Amino acid sequence: MCSAERNIDLQPILSDPSLILELKTRRPPSLEGRAGCETWSVDFSPDGAWFAWSMGHGIVWVVAWPLDSEESQAGELDRGDKSFSCGEPVWGLAFGPRPPKSPALSHKNTQSKGDRLLLATGLENGAIKIWNVLTGGLLFDLRGHEGVVRNLVFPQNGKLTLVSTSRDRTLRIWDLKHKVPKVQVLTGHKDWISCCCVSPDCSMVASVGRFDRMVCLWSLRSYTFIRNLTGAPHKTFYLLASCHFSPDGALLATAAFSGSSWWIDLWDPYTADKLATLVNYCEIYGQNQISAIQFSHDGLHLAIVTEDRALRIWELGQKGMVMQTKEDRASNGLCCNFHPLGGVVATGTRDGHVRFWKVPAVVPSLCHLCRSTLRLSVSTHQMEALPIPRRILEYLTYRNIPARLQTPCSPEDDWGS
Repeated sequence: MCSAERNIDLQPILSDPSLILELKTRRPPSLEGRAGCETWSVDFSPDGAWFAWSMGHGIVWVVAWPLDSEESQAGELDRGDKSFSCGEPVWGLAFGPRPPKSPALSHKNTQSKGDRLLLATGLENGAIKIWNVLTGGLLFDLRGHEGVVRNLVFPQNGKLTLVSTSRDRTLRIWDLKHKVPKVQVLTGHKDWISCCCVSPDCSMVASVGRFDRMVCLWSLRSYTFIRNLTGAPHKTFYLLASCHFSPDGALLATAAFSGSSWWIDLWDPYTADKLATLVNYCEIYGQNQISAIQFSHDGLHLAIVTEDRALRIWELGQKGMVMQTKEDRASNGLCCNFHPLGGVVATGTRDGHVRFWKVPAVVPSLCHLCRSTLRLSVSTHQMEALPIPRRILEYLTYRNIPARLQTPCSPEDDWGS
């Protein structure tokens, strides 16, 4: 760990009403714009009290949340900011362990203690370093991956388990309860793995391959391959960028892009059915890349980071966006993450900066709350066996979402059906 004088600027931004704050790095002009300064990953701690981001050049900064108190802006409050020097460019990071999502999971299984907050960092050389944020100590230096560690996830069961994905085409599941962590290696992808996510009930891991265009589901209980999700063949070459489970685990969203389009597919992970597709078309070829997606914690919205805008917020089933930032191709957004209590989403950019955005405040309907609670523990197959009206079944299984949606600026195109 490197504990140094703060080299970041906290700036309130007024140019965009949705933009709350921006963290800008103070680095020598000679390093600005050079490869290695990207913010590839951002994350909030499970309780929302800390925020971490990879600010480039092997440095991860962790700051106390919220950032915008008057005392902190005036420099009168010692926020206890921490920096971690990882020695290699940091591509992925994650706080953990996550608290149990399901009430059925006992809190006594949670391994985290009041004096320990873990932060995992995935490095360019394939190593994974896990730190105790509060003391600054290095707890684990995990070796095994042979390529960039692109994504890290602590499952929401409170246990000391870490899932990692790499450009070496493998996923690894690390059991950190042991002094020498045990590891399970999952193979099957034919090229780089862009992203992975874990279902809220911790039964499945989903991964997407950037170039092999595989959407794979794996069992987190038996460490075996379940299935590859495939839809209608696409007429153009495309790349897969990101994936994320809905908070109730009933949906898996995957993001892809081609030369002039990006689209998001919604899948039923239990039946492998593709339920809906949101597509956006751009007239400028090669400038409509999608980088990251993430469901909000209430499951009502999906955050979208693309090449032409820093952030979009989409409400499932709607044609347009409930929020989108101004067009800004210089933003080059790479990642996003919602605060666990909602209301704010953070985005990381290619220049090593972080922006915090205010998201639309929505009161979930009683129907949505019932569906979210039910689907957290009931699979689609179990739902279909219940003696309930078809219309209610369609709502509970998300079959009520239109199969194809285009944003208003998207004319009909021929990328696929």
